[in-house]
Amino acid sequence: MALINVKTREVQIKIVYYGPGRGGKTTNLEYINKKYRDQIKTEMVSLKTQDDRTLFFDFLPFDVGRIKGFDVTIQLYTVPGQVKYNATRRLVLRGVDGIVFVADVQKEQRRKNIESLNQLYENLETYSIDLFKMPLVMQYNKIDLKNSGIEILPTQVLQKDLNSVLGAPAFEASAVSGGNVIPTLKKIITLTLSSIQDQLF
Repeated sequence: MALINVKTREVQIKIVYYGPGRGGKTTNLEYINKKYRDQIKTEMVSLKTQDDRTLFFDFLPFDVGRIKGFDVTIQLYTVPGQVKYNATRRLVLRGVDGIVFVADVQKEQRRKNIESLNQLYENLETYSIDLFKMPLVMQYNKIDLKNSGIEILPTQVLQKDLNSVLGAPAFEASAVSGGNVIPTLKKIITLTLSSIQDQLF
């Protein structure tokens, strides 16, 4: 639920990058942070542990201008990938307005992608949020690994596994090189802003 301040004419939108551990969620935000450095007024917070890259969240707010006379700020978060941090994942999802699901295209990660998506569905249910009604973009990350001889899942398989019922927009991406990172971001912002238009006066 977007935070709308009628008095100050401000709206704050929360977008969460979700997916299995080491799938590229943090790398997405790091690339966005670097690409839009001049437009981002705050520092990105990144907390790391020994066994997982992001323990709590990355937080990257930046302004996208005005809509219906409201100043809009986007807040980008990631969740920790490892299953043992599920309580933290659930906490980060509180108040979410849009989701980017970052799947790892490596063949060995197929089961983890599916488990992570199922867990996302369950975690949203704790807040009475229906994933099917949530602005959602799928990102199939690490597509560049096919050039390294690493076996990756074809996009058709990923679509069948993760997106055949949801029918969300999907991008093949390489967060390391920035491939399709910005189109993914722009798409989720567009979908999220469209979904909250009716809440604005």
